[in-house]
Order: sequence, then C-alpha cells, then structure tokens
Amino acid sequence: MLSVTRLLCGTATPGDALRYGREAKKLPAHLLHFSEDKKPVVVWNCTRRCQLKCVHCYADAADRDFPGELNHAEGRALLEDLAAFGIPVVLFSGGEPLMRPDIFELAAYCKELGMRAVLSTNGALIDTDTARRIKEIGFSYVGISLDGLEAVHDKVRGVRGSFAQTLEGIRNCRNLDIRVGLRYTVHKLNIDELPGIFDLLETENIPRCCFYHLAYAGRGDKLQRFDLTPAETRRAVEYVFERALDFHQRGLERDILTVDNHTDNAFLYLKVLEREPERADEVYRMLAWNGGNQSGIAIGCVDNTGQVHPDQFSWHVDLGNVRERPFSQIWHDTSHPMMALMKEKPRQIGGRCARCRFFPLCNGNLRVRAHSYWGDWRAEDPACYLSDAEIDPALPVPSMEAIAAAAAGSAAEPPADMPAECGRA
Repeated sequence: MLSVTRLLCGTATPGDALRYGREAKKLPAHLLHFSEDKKPVVVWNCTRRCQLKCVHCYADAADRDFPGELNHAEGRALLEDLAAFGIPVVLFSGGEPLMRPDIFELAAYCKELGMRAVLSTNGALIDTDTARRIKEIGFSYVGISLDGLEAVHDKVRGVRGSFAQTLEGIRNCRNLDIRVGLRYTVHKLNIDELPGIFDLLETENIPRCCFYHLAYAGRGDKLQRFDLTPAETRRAVEYVFERALDFHQRGLERDILTVDNHTDNAFLYLKVLEREPERADEVYRMLAWNGGNQSGIAIGCVDNTGQVHPDQFSWHVDLGNVRERPFSQIWHDTSHPMMALMKEKPRQIGGRCARCRFFPLCNGNLRVRAHSYWGDWRAEDPACYLSDAEIDPALPVPSMEAIAAAAAGSAAEPPADMPAECGRA
C-alpha cells in the first residue's frame, strides 16, 4: 500500500514514524506500513457469501452457504490468538462480511482484545441501522468497494441498482462521522471512470480512496485480458498522482493510496526526484521502510474455512489451518516453499526484477500475478511499467548507509506534550 498523498505531497516525514519507534502496535493506522517489526495486518474473509456478482472477485463469492466456515467459537479463538501474537489490525472481509450474522459480536471482541477492526464491504447493506451499529462497535475504518459511476459499477457488480445502494451506504456512514473510504480496482472496464471517481470524492466529501491494481486471482484471474497494459497503467497512476496533488494544492483533505502494484513506489520516487529533488532522499527512505510487496510479511489472510494464505489473493497456497495450528505458529513456519520465498531478504526474483535498482522499494511486486501470468512464483511481475532505462542499476539511488545514518540521527523521542493519540487515523 502506497500513501500517495502523504509522500507525494510531503504531509508525512520519517520523523512521524520514528517518534513511535516504528513499532506496529504503537503506530497510528496511516503510518503502519512504515513499521520496522512488520506485524501482519490480517485479512479475515469471515464468509464467502455475497449478494453481488463482481466480475473480479478474488474470493469467487456467491449468494449461498459455503460449508465449513469458521463458527463463532472458532472465530473468537482466532481473534484471541491474533491478539496474543501482536496483530495490530484485523480486516473483516468476505464475500460480504455484513452477511455474517455474528459480524458485530466478532468485531466487538476484536476491539475488546486491543486490535483495530476494519470493515471491507460492498456498502450496499449499510442502511441507517447498520451504520449505527458500525459506529457503536467502533470500526477504525470502513472501506467500501466502488467500480465506477452508476452504469459501469452495476455492470461490474452484476446487480442493477447496486450503485445507488452503495452510495446510500457511504452517505449513511458519513452522516454518522464514520471514517469511510472507497476501494477502486482499475482495469479496462472502468479506466474511463477515474475522473468521475475523483469528482465523487470531492462532491460527496469522501476522505479516502485506495486505487487497486488488478490481481489475477479468483474471478479476477479470468480478467487478465481486461487488465491495463504497462503503458496504460503508467498513465492511470500518473493521473492518480496529479489528482492527489490537485486536492492537496486546493486544501482538500483527501487521502489517496494505491495498492497491489509496487512499481508505484519507484514511480512516485521518480516524480518527487523530478519535482522536489530536495525531498527525494527522505521519500526514498520512507519507501524503503514501506518495503514494497509485504505478502507473507506484513499482510496475511485467513479464509472462511480457516486456511492461512500469504495474502488474500493466494487462496491456492495453503500454509495451514487455524483449526489445527494457531495462526501465530503458521506465520513463522518457513517449511512451506512459498512462505520461505516471501520471507527471503532480498527475495530471489528473476527477469527484470533481478537487475532493477528499485528492488528495495518494490520487493518483486505481486507474486500471485507473476505466477498466474508466467506459471513461476519467481518470475517478474508483468504489471511493471518502468522502462529498462529507469531501472538501470548503473543509475544512482540514495545509499542505504546514508539513509541508516540519517535515521539513527533523527530517532528523537516524541515531545512531552504530544497527545498519545496524535495523528491517529
């Protein structure tokens, strides 16, 4: 996850993360991906049931019962283990998590155990009563998926009228001052909707939007032909950057992020180097802390049946089941070759990745996309859009020694009068 607004616009600095010691349990949500200990955010797909029929669904969800899903007691046991393991955030996803009858009880227990609870939803079920319950539980954030304006969204979601329901859900959250944002997966079916989505962020006063690149997983695997070309991706990301800058320059507080193509990290660095070279070393340092792809490191997944995966897109890679072993044990077990690959430092990736000067910022990008495209977990990610000239290892980047020295020199204690919750998202 790349914080475009904070890094491109300079609203976050290394000192912001250093004052919390870069510890995952101490960092506010918006700085979590700069942690040093990299405790994973856990996506729990607590159900595969969903009332929509999204063409790119990585969980291949449907409006039916799925046998073998973790029951309430098993869900509580999972949350207890995650809390004891030091997990900072549990992201309740699906399917559509609001279709799980005990979702609010589980989220409340998550909060009681000291973790942040985040809700990932299509938003269509958030009526006024549901919004009130979301507020009462204290979800840290509600991410609502949108795929374009009305006609395109309804087509991608497979249900007529879903856009109107989702927009009403967003408004119900905003009316109760619930922190809410959009989740938008960009592909050929909705690339022309990008300007309208930014306009919607402004007119509806939506404070946050995550722009996702297409992951080749679930039903999304069949959409490879609808993925953007590298040139199209580059233009789309450049547009996202420009609109984020526009918001910032006009004083509109909108948090814009990109997700699942870590080429964006290097591209943002190049943009800063071009526009504000005096900030380039600082931004590089924070991007190196971000570390690029964090599957199997700072992001993990537990599916509806309790299987653990390196991320939410790798359901065909089973690392173990929480019914048999706790997540905390499974996560550190590198006997599975996929987990061993994910935790390599640096990862041994071939192709253009092997000769890229920006590998510390990208970490080989999304492995599930590379595997789906090439049939090789160690192949380059086909979604990289940087040129050979841009990744040339002969070109300079800030030395890691200089960055480490600067970090050691600026790791000051937070001011005594700084509130404990200062900056929390």
